[in-house]
Amino acid sequence: MAGMSPSEKRLQKELMSLVKEPPPGVSVDSNAAEQNLLHWIINMQGAAGTLYEGESFQLQFKFSNKYPFDSPEVTFVGNNIPVHPHVYSNGHICLSILTDDWSPALSVQSVCLSIISMLSSCKEKVSYSFLKGHLIMLFYVKTCNKNPKKTKWWYH
Repeated sequence: MAGMSPSEKRLQKELMSLVKEPPPGVSVDSNAAEQNLLHWIINMQGAAGTLYEGESFQLQFKFSNKYPFDSPEVTFVGNNIPVHPHVYSNGHICLSILTDDWSPALSVQSVCLSIISMLSSCKEKVSYSFLKGHLIMLFYVKTCNKNPKKTKWWYH
């Protein structure tokens, strides 16, 4: 680890931890992550007994040189973006720990656990105000910045 920045040292440590003790249903391609510590693809399985059981998702984590003091940019990528009231069709995730409530004490593992928990607590794959929610999502996806961290989310 000699010659690594503090950010890279932290990411290397988190990568080792994620490989050794991943949360249930979570895996990372450690070879690819080691090639570029600032860009990870994490595979996630929907938790058993939830609406997402049997589904597979991919999360993209992009880290800045300021990590862990700056939150990672986390989005769903690939062909299967979960249908969820807090996940947009472009993969952006409305989750407070990814922006306003980020803390350097959090880790990739804790973010993955929070996303699994968010998905697992969903009672139906459409919101109660489907049409209104659908129109808001369409507007957001058409007008948003590519980086979800530049969105001013409204949490409730």
